[in-house]
Amino acid sequence: MTTENVPAQGATADAVRDIADVAAVEVITSAAVHLMSAAAVKCGLAEDAEAQGHLDLDEARKLINALAALVTASAPDIGNQHARSLRDGLRSLQLAFREASAYPDAPGEGPGEKYTGAVS
Repeated sequence: MTTENVPAQGATADAVRDIADVAAVEVITSAAVHLMSAAAVKCGLAEDAEAQGHLDLDEARKLINALAALVTASAPDIGNQHARSLRDGLRSLQLAFREASAYPDAPGEGPGEKYTGAVS
């Protein structure tokens, strides 16, 4: 083993220790917040998103589907307190997507609705 690998191994060990100290609920909610933020921008909810070319409903659909799957699958494990706020954010995004769509999906066919049921 060469000495040039030692700092890299130390940094990796530190990162692993840091991750080990983070509770699963924090990792899950952090991932959900990242998905929500990206989906909000793609739905045109950011300031001047449409003018800046950030509106992209195809990308938003993918992000909302992933968010819905994460929230639905993790809700029993992360507890009602965390799940409720994630569900509220998800629902807001689903409604924003519907509003931004020139041709809204049929009830139950919108992004994430296969996981959450129809949103109205």
